[in-house]
Amino acid sequence: MSMKSDILRGHTEAIILSHLLEGDSYGYQINKDIMKKTDNLYELKEATLYSAFRRLEQAGYIRTYWGDEGAGARRRYYAITGEGRKAYMAYKQEWQEAREMIDKLLQ
Repeated sequence: MSMKSDILRGHTEAIILSHLLEGDSYGYQINKDIMKKTDNLYELKEATLYSAFRRLEQAGYIRTYWGDEGAGARRRYYAITGEGRKAYMAYKQEWQEAREMIDKLLQ
């Protein structure tokens, strides 16, 4: 397991919230978009993704609803809440502070 994977895994909730800032989405699409943004270098395991969804929903950072697809299986959509937007900004600030500290330590 690489250090890069460990670091990314520690920020799963922030990554999901960041994606949901762009609009409501469902699990498969979120993971597909993450893979696209990382040139297929990073993929969330399904268990990791859905565990993060549960934590985010329990914290009040996201809400879920069922889509109304005309054909195919119904999809559960995820939407960021106002509290989720605040949490994202806090996660982002924490990341920036940690990155600055690591940069100083590795110089």
